[in-house]
Amino acid sequence: MQTAESAKWYVLHTYSGYEAMVKDSLEKLVENNNLQDQIFDVRIPMEQTIEEKAGGKKKVVQRKVLPCYVFIKLIYSNNLWFLVTNTRGVTGFVGPMGKPLPLTDEEVKRMQLERVVVETDIAVGDDIKIVSGPLDSFIGKVVELNEQAQKAKVNVEMFGRATDVELDLIQLEKLNLTNQG
Repeated sequence: MQTAESAKWYVLHTYSGYEAMVKDSLEKLVENNNLQDQIFDVRIPMEQTIEEKAGGKKKVVQRKVLPCYVFIKLIYSNNLWFLVTNTRGVTGFVGPMGKPLPLTDEEVKRMQLERVVVETDIAVGDDIKIVSGPLDSFIGKVVELNEQAQKAKVNVEMFGRATDVELDLIQLEKLNLTNQG
């Protein structure tokens, strides 16, 4: 019997706009066929972006990071390949000739598919650099810290004004201003 530790993340290609339907269908497939010990997670990576609306209003919106792709964590078998690829909206697994290729640990980390607990020495008042996401390479100051949720509220200057944004700790890097000269 294989365990959750042997499960790997795979990428599914879907028809455009079918990502949410595929995710729902796969979750129902798991529930209806008692596959909780083989399929562990289904995700559509989302990110917050800032869109400018008519009249200069700015709005934070959720956007798909990779349209037409759904990520699935499973213990691969031919039976699961058949069930998953025959799900409505799925065009197949991503990999050479449709053969599923699992993501590497580095890719999983970069896509933030696994919740990584970050030990950090960042504190309120620290200057930080944002190292991933839509605000990559922005500099800001930590105004609030929630280590339990692995989040920080950071004051960043954008569009000519200071704005507080909530970010994951994994997206932040502490700046040591005394050594940056």
